[in-house]
Amino acid sequence: MSASVLYDAPGPKARIRNRIYGAASVLAIVGLLAFVLYRLDDTGQFQAGLWEAYEYTDTQHRILDGLLTTLKTFAIAALLSLALGALLATGRLSDHRPVRWAATVVVEFFRAMPLLIMIFLLYAAFFTNDPMWALVIGLTLYNGSVQAEVFRSGINAVAKGQGEAAQALGLRKTQVMAYVLVPQAVRSMLPSIISQLVVTLKDTALGFIILYEELLFVGKEFASQTEPVNGVYAFIPMVIVFGSIYILLCMALSGTATWVERRTKRSRKGAPPAPPVTLDLGTGTNP
Repeated sequence: MSASVLYDAPGPKARIRNRIYGAASVLAIVGLLAFVLYRLDDTGQFQAGLWEAYEYTDTQHRILDGLLTTLKTFAIAALLSLALGALLATGRLSDHRPVRWAATVVVEFFRAMPLLIMIFLLYAAFFTNDPMWALVIGLTLYNGSVQAEVFRSGINAVAKGQGEAAQALGLRKTQVMAYVLVPQAVRSMLPSIISQLVVTLKDTALGFIILYEELLFVGKEFASQTEPVNGVYAFIPMVIVFGSIYILLCMALSGTATWVERRTKRSRKGAPPAPPVTLDLGTGTNP
């Protein structure tokens, strides 16, 4: 029986036992899905009448408008949160103690504040007539504070010798940060940045609390206004349709992150080294 560095390879009995556990897990998951589908069908959620409304052009236009509104809100909030995160991370890494303390207070406060409460307070106090900005600013403050910690941790993870060497060459701290530390830190913190952007995308659904017509609000309004079929309202079909849209959006964002990460790995490798130059000892020139 071969052994690896961390654990012994399983023997014949252990492999059989692992296969049994795996098969049992698959059967349990399939059984759970079958039970859920049975319950949905038993309560009439798969009636054709509940799904016919999605074939209408007007319904498709409403869904498209909600999707575009969600993407617009996400794009603005994502850019602003990244900018705020970079600013707060710079403050937390500052050599000036008041700046560092002020940035720390802002980061910890908005990380601790529940996002839903923050959005509702912004809407009620400042943006009653423009709920988009209540949602955008709330997402920016919360996610920007989280991104600040991602940036700070990534920069601190770079070996201290890199910054010290750059300072020894006469670079100012801003130059060391811009040209030495940040480019190296971005590669390591990119997965965390993208993960938080996925959270930002999903949190746009909180806009329905303040009656902002993003994707979830459109789905809720559509389901509540649709006539019931045999006493059944179309809320489950709405969850399936609109939930699938959110899942596809998050998968697209994650796929983009994977592609960017692969590109950065390729660029890190660089071009292959040039072949060594040999000298002809007889003439003292290149061959």
